[in-house]
Amino acid sequence: MSAPGTPLERLAATVEARKGADPETSWTAKLLAKGPEKCAEKFGEEAVEAIIEAVKGDRAKLTAEAADVLFHLLVMLAARDVTLAEVLAELERREGTSGLAEKASRG
Repeated sequence: MSAPGTPLERLAATVEARKGADPETSWTAKLLAKGPEKCAEKFGEEAVEAIIEAVKGDRAKLTAEAADVLFHLLVMLAARDVTLAEVLAELERREGTSGLAEKASRG
């Protein structure tokens, strides 16, 4: 039986738990040890790979790349001590607001 929460919440918890892990035994710890800038760079690389697959129209590859993007987004957020809960709270705050109105409110 899987742990409580959504797969994304469980992944976020795993990323958080890896913050103190040995970089020699954990890919996540290795990324985090390289610092927030490297985590952001890796997120960007994965986002570009997802874009390429979206343009090509390969659903399976896009799905796999999207999973990579979500993982690396969580790592980048963790590197700057931003939690998934904070991001979800921001999404909730925006819920029911027109995307155009929300964007305009940010100036």
